[in-house]
Amino acid sequence: MHHSVSEADAARIARFRPASGMETPRFAGLASFMRLPVRAPDSAEGVEIGLVGIPFDGATTNRPGARLGPRGVREASTGTRMVNHASGIAPYALAACADLGDVPVNPIDAAATCRRIEAFFADLRGQGIVPLAVGGDHLVTYPILRALGQGRPLGLVHIDAHSDTDDVQYDGTRLTHGTPFRRAVEAGVLDPRRCVQIGIRGSMDAADERDWACGQGIRIVTMEEAVARGLPEIVAEARAIVGAGPAYLSFDIDALDPAYAPGTGTPEIGGFTAREALYLVRALRGLDLVGADLVEVAPPLDPSGVTALAGGQLAFEILCLLADAVAARRAGAG
Repeated sequence: MHHSVSEADAARIARFRPASGMETPRFAGLASFMRLPVRAPDSAEGVEIGLVGIPFDGATTNRPGARLGPRGVREASTGTRMVNHASGIAPYALAACADLGDVPVNPIDAAATCRRIEAFFADLRGQGIVPLAVGGDHLVTYPILRALGQGRPLGLVHIDAHSDTDDVQYDGTRLTHGTPFRRAVEAGVLDPRRCVQIGIRGSMDAADERDWACGQGIRIVTMEEAVARGLPEIVAEARAIVGAGPAYLSFDIDALDPAYAPGTGTPEIGGFTAREALYLVRALRGLDLVGADLVEVAPPLDPSGVTALAGGQLAFEILCLLADAVAARRAGAG
């Protein structure tokens, strides 16, 4: 479905159009997400979708480096263009998008960083800005969900190698990149019966991680099940689980096989190909997405740059979904 945009909206949106590679080379100038204009959150009037970096990996339990994910994805994303060739979505013609910079994290204090992230995204929600966050490790999703899910628990599509529903790690630590979705369900900002996790694989520290999630009603689609049933059937079930209500998309780059994304903190063999990842995201078009993130890109662990490249392209694909959702809500309100 292609959404029409009024002349007034089109003129407003055009002010936020990214620089074209046909006007200035894509390797020139300051690297912002998708070459979009940069705005401070307190100077974001007119912005409908805000791309935000969260350079934090202080909750990582294995290999660090995701704190440099936003910078690496910004660099790689300058190669994206104006129109999605597969879906036909032209995100910058549908919604006013801008790079809103980075959350001012505390790199050595996870709890303090969570408070800062929650406040940052609560402010965006108050302004009516739909966020697309780039991490950072996966803990950052928890405070984002706290900000977006207050008063209306969200549905979730979570594409990842790991369920991230541990209770505690090490000496009872509750805030790690292995616990965000358990914390979000406990906080009442996620509706577990509207949550689906796709691509889960690899060994676990304890069976409780999966048993607890399933006991709450979260639907876990393992990698093995995804292969056996096929992605079209998996996506159809995911869409049915999430339904028509407001939802969030969280994409961990380690959902991809390390052959396609080696630069991540906890790689697991046997993952999705890059092509399958594109299919999964594109097939979610039409969900009522109110936010999304792309996390766990760790550029120092991949000198080739292919992981950041995958992150940048997937961020563009997710941006297309968000722009489509924003246009649909605008049309509905009109």
